[in-house]
Amino acid sequence: MGGSVLHARRRSDPKFDLRVWVRILLADLEFKKYLWSLYNAKTGYVESLDDDVEIVVPDDDHGLFAIDVLDPSWFVELLHLTMVYHFHDMIDMLLDCGYEKGTTLFGYGYDFRQSNRIDKAMAGLRAKLETAYKASGGKKVNIISHSMGGLLVRCFMSMNHDIFSKYVNKWICIACPFQGAPGCINDSLLTGLQFVYGFESFFFVSRWAMHQLLVECPSIYEMLPNPNFEWKEKPIVQVWRKNPEKDGTVELVLYEATDCVSLFEEALQNNELNYNGKTIALPFNMSIYKWATETRRILENAQLPDTVSFYSIHGTSYETPYDVCYGSESSPIGDLSEVCHTVPTYTYVDGDCTVPVESATADGFPAKERVGVRADHRGLLCDENVFKFLKKWLGVSENTRGRVSKSQIMDMPPERIPDQASL
Repeated sequence: MGGSVLHARRRSDPKFDLRVWVRILLADLEFKKYLWSLYNAKTGYVESLDDDVEIVVPDDDHGLFAIDVLDPSWFVELLHLTMVYHFHDMIDMLLDCGYEKGTTLFGYGYDFRQSNRIDKAMAGLRAKLETAYKASGGKKVNIISHSMGGLLVRCFMSMNHDIFSKYVNKWICIACPFQGAPGCINDSLLTGLQFVYGFESFFFVSRWAMHQLLVECPSIYEMLPNPNFEWKEKPIVQVWRKNPEKDGTVELVLYEATDCVSLFEEALQNNELNYNGKTIALPFNMSIYKWATETRRILENAQLPDTVSFYSIHGTSYETPYDVCYGSESSPIGDLSEVCHTVPTYTYVDGDCTVPVESATADGFPAKERVGVRADHRGLLCDENVFKFLKKWLGVSENTRGRVSKSQIMDMPPERIPDQASL
């Protein structure tokens, strides 16, 4: 999630262009100033609190810059903070296999705050597919998606079936939460999301700052566990609570994770932030929830064209949050708003630390091949076993030349031009 560089631009100052996601230095400050947003129910878009600010995905380097190293700064390069190295190693591998930037290799970044079916994202992906198709001399495109990018591709396929069939040859999907990510997403709406831990967390966006953003993000609501999916065991959310009607007796209250609206509404009813001296209410957003329900319908209606080959890779062997519990018998929750300031405990299942295997493999498509790789969610993008499968499915081989990796990917002359373009 959040796997694209985002820039803030001021409408009043054409020269103002600041990378606000991802960044390490001054991360929390710039995040609150430019990325905090509100959902506009009339347009379906998330809009920055500062009316003068527009958040954009840079299209430099044929779209590859936005998905390469998410913080291409001297600080990251000096300390080699690989936690922000996104598609970087995979891009290097594809270049070594003979792909050419702007001819047979392209990137497509997206604003992770927005819905996976927003008009701008759908139109942008269509334009990128057309560009790749034409630039490669009319060769159909192979798509490699990761995480939420898989949902965006699935939405596009559902809403633009004929276009998808016309331009796409193969879709290789990595770590997609097809049926949601129960533990991570339920907890994200209640307490936020922490991307890094330990020493590095002092440089990055705080969990609370991230929480205030995610409450207004349609993409997060779209990754809630699918209530229509037949889970082997339905994920649950538990809260140890004092029951005021029973003299404060402590009870363990269970909520099915696929139907937590009442919990979200009560826990977030007093949620708010302060922006430029103004207090802004951020309760659970029912308008977004209704939008996300329609997105789920679109996702479920997606049909894979007969002419497109589908491949899937999922992460395994890592404890992945599934059930979530707040409070304890000895330290129960009083008012449900306390949940938002509570450190949860999890019940884990097999997965990649973020997406359970059960969700990542429940695509419903006739896959040519579906494999599990022992790697975590981001680690799948730089895993050598993943690369072996990609090269096999793409029908290419890597040369033995070394490469000096930089955040701005270097051009290298190809030894073999692949048979298709890749995105």
